[in-house]
Amino acid sequence: MSAVSLKFPVTLTALSTLTAFTLASLLAGCGRSADSAASGAAKTPASSVTTATVTAASAMSAAASAPAALPGVPVLPDPANLYAGTAADRMDPALKDLPARIYVPNLRGNDVSVIDPETMKVVDRYRVGLAPQHVVPSWDLRTLWVANNAERTDAGSLTPVDPATGKPGQTIPVDDPYNLYFSPDGRSAIVVAEARRRLDFRDPQTMAMQYAIDTPDCGGINHADFAADGRTAWFTCEFNGSIARIDLVERKVTAMLKLKMPELRYKEGASFKDAPPDDICTSTRSMPQDIRLSPDGSKLYVADMDADGVHVVDVASFTEVGFISTGIGAHGLYPSRDGRQLYVANRGTHKIHGPRKGPGSVTVIDFAKGEVVRRWPIPGGGSPDMGNVSADGRWLWLAGRYDDEVYRIDTGSGEVAKVKVGLEPHGLTIWPQPGRYSLGHTGNLR
Repeated sequence: MSAVSLKFPVTLTALSTLTAFTLASLLAGCGRSADSAASGAAKTPASSVTTATVTAASAMSAAASAPAALPGVPVLPDPANLYAGTAADRMDPALKDLPARIYVPNLRGNDVSVIDPETMKVVDRYRVGLAPQHVVPSWDLRTLWVANNAERTDAGSLTPVDPATGKPGQTIPVDDPYNLYFSPDGRSAIVVAEARRRLDFRDPQTMAMQYAIDTPDCGGINHADFAADGRTAWFTCEFNGSIARIDLVERKVTAMLKLKMPELRYKEGASFKDAPPDDICTSTRSMPQDIRLSPDGSKLYVADMDADGVHVVDVASFTEVGFISTGIGAHGLYPSRDGRQLYVANRGTHKIHGPRKGPGSVTVIDFAKGEVVRRWPIPGGGSPDMGNVSADGRWLWLAGRYDDEVYRIDTGSGEVAKVKVGLEPHGLTIWPQPGRYSLGHTGNLR
């Protein structure tokens, strides 16, 4: 693909290439059985989680023995907290005067709704490409990219949006961009070509192709997180219940982890309740969605739409060490601004195309305790999906996937306000956000 010039400046410093480490394990089955124990996996009840509280001192020690960060990967301001750079007082000075907006891609409407969070009104709406899935901040924080993957066609594209004006620029043809991430050094945009089972590394400004990494065993590759040193990435495989570990220097998959299903989950259509799941799990395969590292980088938290909760994976051994039940259809994961809590959006159904006004909810996990501390239902039912936390940390904004609305949730009380948008809103983003650089998705900043 030839380079395409944008209608507004998009700057980025070109930096160096990347690497990773190895280890593998195989975990499988519906229920945590003797088979998984025999394979060396930790045997953990579905209603609990094995997780260790990591102190700043131990995190510093681990960081000291870990491989050095690759050239171009910014050093963490606090080695014990990956999210320290995204605290409310860490806004880039170049972004502080931008108008605060919520950018909502409407999957079936082929357009983007723009919400003013102060007035709670839609202030703009414009057409983009076919089937917009996510709105993604660029690595250099200067551009928002709308990922239009044009489901079941070859008409995929990326539409740049200038956050200073809120207006779209020239759409660029790109094959199957279900999601979009950026290498930690900013050298590459990573187009998640879900239908192709492939990661396409592209120039982060022009989107010209650089190279690709094939992921043939990762059906439904979609969400990711990245090691602090920039050497390793982990991608979820929605349609075969696995996680793929990627060596970003060797440019290959180094291990696959099959996630276990719990013994119990919530019954499809069950009303929201502050109680453990009580329906015997009959599903034989998990459906992993979003994935985020713990603040100290030692664990991966993986939302699972079929398991109704979050798997906990030890990074060093690449084995599953626990599971936290959260609610029906666990989907999006968002750390709080202080990095102490993890907000889990529970879509309210196990189905990819779910009903309106389902038992959607948000669950709050305390990272240090490794347990649920709060549960908030969507009043009247709903389908919370993808989004992010406001710059000041006061609000959690989520798309209501099956209800054509957006939720603003008070992170102190759980109170919910709703804004009607277009057809099937998906991966919305809030802009601007605090942070030094973006790893992509709906605003995974560091």
